[in-house]
Amino acid sequence: MKQLIVKLILPLSIISFALFTKWWHVFVEDVPDTFFTGFPLPYVCKGWHTSLSLQIFIGELLFDFLIYFLFWYIMALAINYLGVQIKIPKLFSKGLWVISIFFLTVGIILTLNPDNIFYSRCTFKMQVKKTGYTIGGYNITKPNCYNIPK
Repeated sequence: MKQLIVKLILPLSIISFALFTKWWHVFVEDVPDTFFTGFPLPYVCKGWHTSLSLQIFIGELLFDFLIYFLFWYIMALAINYLGVQIKIPKLFSKGLWVISIFFLTVGIILTLNPDNIFYSRCTFKMQVKKTGYTIGGYNITKPNCYNIPK
């Protein structure tokens, strides 16, 4: 099972963590409406102090990654429980790791911005207006939550 974690579960967790997420359009007290992203908990949003910065919530981020990891771990256990032996070809495993390292590199580069702010937990009082799911963080359009006709 240790080889399965290294060859399959960990790279799939990283890839799915980077690609599949949920967006949250929220109103936060004393700031403009903003988007949070993360599934099942929002763990990142735009920084309010300067442009191109992020606010990253470490506790929520770690919890979300743990959920992704446990999902793939339970899937592998269920397949093994059914009696199907999971054999990962070397080329497939290396391909997964190349994709995982790409997503890790992009995430690390975005995180290393000196203007980013890190919090242990999200303590903002917020009112969720709309939510939705996205692949790769694309196609998120700002919903009309002010009841203003277009």
